[in-house]
Amino acid sequence: MPASERRRELKRRRKRKKKLSIIARRAEKANSSEKVVLADKVRKLTPGAEELIVRLGLGSD
Repeated sequence: MPASERRRELKRRRKRKKKLSIIARRAEKANSSEKVVLADKVRKLTPGAEELIVRLGLGSD
């Protein structure tokens, strides 16, 4: 029997949180070209990505 929609959403949320923590760690050491790649990954990963990109310092300041 498939999992309920709530359980699937929680699983997706946890996965996004884990991936964003990895991206945040990589963003600290990244140069400008790597930051562009990381920003693209965040955009593909989650809605509301622009706010996260600014918070992680990946935006074009």
